[in-house]
Amino acid sequence: MDYVTAVPHPRSEAAAPARSGRRSLAVALLSGALGAAVTLLATRQRWAEGTATVAGGAFPLTAKGSDVTGVPAALAIVGLAALVAVFAVRRAGRLVVSGLLALSGAGIAAAALMTASDGSALDDKAAKVSGDTSATVHALGHTGWPYVAAVGGLLILVAGLLALRYGSLWPAMSGRYERGTAGPRRTARPADPERPEEIWKALDRGEDPTGA
Repeated sequence: MDYVTAVPHPRSEAAAPARSGRRSLAVALLSGALGAAVTLLATRQRWAEGTATVAGGAFPLTAKGSDVTGVPAALAIVGLAALVAVFAVRRAGRLVVSGLLALSGAGIAAAALMTASDGSALDDKAAKVSGDTSATVHALGHTGWPYVAAVGGLLILVAGLLALRYGSLWPAMSGRYERGTAGPRRTARPADPERPEEIWKALDRGEDPTGA
C-alpha cells in the first residue's frame, strides 16, 4: 500500500505568520489599553483608611492610590504612549519601545504590590490634621485596589512581551507623507492647437501647451 504525504501549500505557510501577527496585535492592543485604564482607575480609588486622634476624638482618614504613590499612574501613561509609539517606529526602534512598554507594566505591578500595605500617606495626613508631626493613624486598614492596579500593570506587561515577540510582524504607520516619498507628478496633456481656449488654459496653469 502506498502512502501519500500531504505537502503544505506554500500559500498557507506564508499566511501563518500574518495570522499570528494579527492575533498578537489585537491581543496586545486590548491588553495594553485595558491595563492602562485599569491602573489609572485603581489609583483614583481608596487604598488605605484609618483614624487619627484629634482633640480627644477620632477623625477618619482615607488615602487614594495617588496619595500613596504616583508611580503606577505615571507608568500607565508612559505605557500607553509606548503602545501607540510601537507603530511609529521600525526594527531596532520598535524593540526599544516594546521593551519600554514591558518595563512600564512590570514597574506598575511592583510599585502597587510594594505599597499595598503602606500607611505613610495616612500618617502624613494625621500629622497635618492634628498638628503633631509624630501623630500616627490607628485602626489602619487597606483595600484591594492596589492589587487591581497590579493586575493592570501585568496586562501592560503582556502587551510589551507580545510586542517584543511579534512586533516585527505588525504594520507600521504609512510612509505616504514621509519626506521624499511623493509620487511622480502627472504629465500635462498637450493642448489641442485647433482649440484656442485649451491653449489659454494651459498657459494660465503655467504649462507648455505643446506638451514638450
